[in-house]
Amino acid sequence: MIVPGRNPPRAFPNRASTITYTVSTLILTILGIAGGVVATLLALRIFGKNAPDTTITATTIAERIKAVGRLVGLEVCAKEIATSTKGWGWLPPLLLSQARVAMIFHFEKQYSIDLTLLRRSDVHEITPGRFRITLPPIEGALRLTDVEPYDIQAGRVLGLLDIIQVNAPTQKELIRRAQEQASGLYQSNDERYRSEARSSVERQLSSLLSLFEVAIEIEWSADAPERDRVLVNGDAD
Repeated sequence: MIVPGRNPPRAFPNRASTITYTVSTLILTILGIAGGVVATLLALRIFGKNAPDTTITATTIAERIKAVGRLVGLEVCAKEIATSTKGWGWLPPLLLSQARVAMIFHFEKQYSIDLTLLRRSDVHEITPGRFRITLPPIEGALRLTDVEPYDIQAGRVLGLLDIIQVNAPTQKELIRRAQEQASGLYQSNDERYRSEARSSVERQLSSLLSLFEVAIEIEWSADAPERDRVLVNGDAD
């Protein structure tokens, strides 16, 4: 009741309304900041897509030329797809995706003999026009002949910003592991491959020397063990 001559009572603001207003303002502020960040990332992504093309320059770093005297008896080719991931797998992909690189590797393994190891003492005449030759052991050489990028993705925050890069060390490690897997693949059939290589070498030499009306008997040296080599870009490990 209002008494004449007295001021009306003061109205106090509703505490619940004040809290609701504060929370709403905070939510709108957070949403505004998040929207600004997303808009900035989208703008940067569009700007990056419109960047000018990069000129690729190739320079020869080293070159090696050497004479070889190998007779290849067998060549086996294989193709392998290797995948490597980097990041935190327990995080949701929408929040932070893992960096991923998948490549197709083409391998080639040659089984051959080194003819430069032959000495005069390795050739014995049995009868006129017929000789016995002791050949060096078969050597296997595994070579990486080609690499094709299959799928390369950097780790991204919210699918926009790349924070886990697929760099050169990551790709080098993937190549190393792929070579190890390829070596194991060849190793499982190694004895059969070597046997076929020996038969092929014997046929090639017999066919070649028969053109000169020379007959040969072939023996294989047991002094040196058969060995494998892993070649990368033409260089032995």
